Amino acid sequence: MTSSTPAYAPLALKWLPPIADFSAALTRLRQDGIPGDELFAALQTLASHQLDFMQTRRLDRALAELTDKLPARAPRLRFALLGNSTLDHLPPGIHAGGLRRGLLIETYVGPYGQWRQQILDAGSALHGYRPDAVLLSLDCNALLPEPPMTATAAEVDAAVDDAVAELVELWRKLRDDAAAIVIQQTIRNNEPPLFGHLDRLVPAAPAAVAARLNARLIQAAAEEHVLVLDLDDTASAKGIDLIRDPMLWHHAKQNISPAAVPWAGDQIARILAAMRGLSKKVLVLDLDNTLWGGVIGDDGVDGIVLGQGSGTGEAYLAFQRYLKQLRSRGVLLAVSSKNDQAIAESAFTDHPEIVLKLDDFAAFEANWNDKPSALRRIAHDLDLGLDSLVFVDDNPVERALVRRELPMVAVPELPEAPELYARCIAEAGYFEAVSFTGDDVKRNDQYVANRQRRQLQSSAGSIDGFLRDLQMTLTVTPFQAADLARVTQLINKTNQFNLTTRRYTEAEVRAMMEDPSIRTYAGRLTDRFGDNGLTSIVIGRLTPKENELRFDLDSWLMSCRILGRRVEHVMLTLLAQDALAAGASALIGHYRPTPKNGLVKRHYPDLGFMPLDEKADGEETTWMLPLATAQLPPADHLTVVYRR
Repeated sequence: MTSSTPAYAPLALKWLPPIADFSAALTRLRQDGIPGDELFAALQTLASHQLDFMQTRRLDRALAELTDKLPARAPRLRFALLGNSTLDHLPPGIHAGGLRRGLLIETYVGPYGQWRQQILDAGSALHGYRPDAVLLSLDCNALLPEPPMTATAAEVDAAVDDAVAELVELWRKLRDDAAAIVIQQTIRNNEPPLFGHLDRLVPAAPAAVAARLNARLIQAAAEEHVLVLDLDDTASAKGIDLIRDPMLWHHAKQNISPAAVPWAGDQIARILAAMRGLSKKVLVLDLDNTLWGGVIGDDGVDGIVLGQGSGTGEAYLAFQRYLKQLRSRGVLLAVSSKNDQAIAESAFTDHPEIVLKLDDFAAFEANWNDKPSALRRIAHDLDLGLDSLVFVDDNPVERALVRRELPMVAVPELPEAPELYARCIAEAGYFEAVSFTGDDVKRNDQYVANRQRRQLQSSAGSIDGFLRDLQMTLTVTPFQAADLARVTQLINKTNQFNLTTRRYTEAEVRAMMEDPSIRTYAGRLTDRFGDNGLTSIVIGRLTPKENELRFDLDSWLMSCRILGRRVEHVMLTLLAQDALAAGASALIGHYRPTPKNGLVKRHYPDLGFMPLDEKADGEETTWMLPLATAQLPPADHLTVVYRR
């Protein structure tokens, strides 16, 4: 191979010169009669060039052939690699790296995944090898089980402490029994982000667990005099070179180079959009060649490619695990497949290795209609806008059709390899989060329960009968400290049933809780099918107006999940009672039109409010309900628990 630019240039050793003719240089090394010292120097020189992976392997084979000819006085080291991943491909690079530093390294690679057994068994091949140094290359899964997504920081810390304590004992055994220097690789987080930039703030998210584990591991390594190999930090530095140009920093103080502006701008924008409730909510998935390989209608459940025993089957399994994790953090999953319903469902009920189950999907569309129609039905059934959907399909024709017919739906350009599906979804940042609450964990279950409610509604004789059959209980309290994150999330995410769409930060909401002139109301709705969670928010201010006191409704919003339950009727009664008790003569409501809240345009007039001003269409309007003469709508279809 003759080239001045080695393959895989982004990972090239750029501080080394390129090789002009690697093959010719390697051929010269294999000539007979070269003295040992000269041969060692020539090998060292050849290794001190930019070499790609294949060139490194060829150099390593030559080194193995020539080792007996090298001088006995050449420095040597016996090195062992242990871990829970495939490590057999690493020695050529280690050997070449040693060569360019004048060191001959001999390596032992432990059996796959048997790092504990190799260390603990005094009769193992590792102990027989008597290494000078041992590298432990592990990931989170090797050290501790995956904590539930709701685990607290204290629970994660306890699990991390236990894992590191076990690891310390293994370090000591290697040091004491094998007389080896221990090198611990920092723990790699190989999982795609679940929450975007919020990952590190959710204790049980993979990135947060890895960060906690690394921090504790490094502390223990310092105490135990164990060396640390931090490949991730080094790899990050290579990426930083693409983002931060030192010349532009020194000459123009540009911390982000112009070439990186599109990427960096997108990272910043996705956080800002999430603050404003603009992250996507639903991941709509095709089935064939998206969640598994093959066509279930042709191949049958037993014939689809999914599960252990095949690299492709394991890739689809890994993608399903990632989707399951997204579901556990509150992303809704749905299916849109051109398939027979019973055949499509059979994979989720009959395949022994399937990760996702039917109950994991908030909506399931399997028929022979076009995908845009299916997406419209899914959005309608979930009471969400089409712009809440992300559509994932391996078929480029289907992707193009949805992009053309429903441009508001996000459609990632899915890579051909299923191994890259999860990374594609994660890197797109559709589900960026700025908070994570217990209600998020329950969201999919709540939408699945909504399907059961719709079935009940279709069999009910009337809407009043349906609402009574739901057996609803509405619990209303002032904002609680424990619900602060969820309250703030609702304020900043709810768009359809939101009278003013005013957005507040968590600090601002906390200040309202402490302001005696402000009344806050948080409503949690339960029914026979489950807990809908915290779904209704009202913020009111007692304001003097001339010679009277009025109760001004700053914000009134509800989750789309409970639309049509007449919860607003109950909230109005509570608001009126509180306003009267405080000495107010009227409720004042505001409607600020937005592109998404046309649903509540007639909210105040339908509740008996009178207009206070005449505004042009599209402008904010103000409404008043005199409490002395107010006729409040009936609210006897549910039980109210009001804790002031």
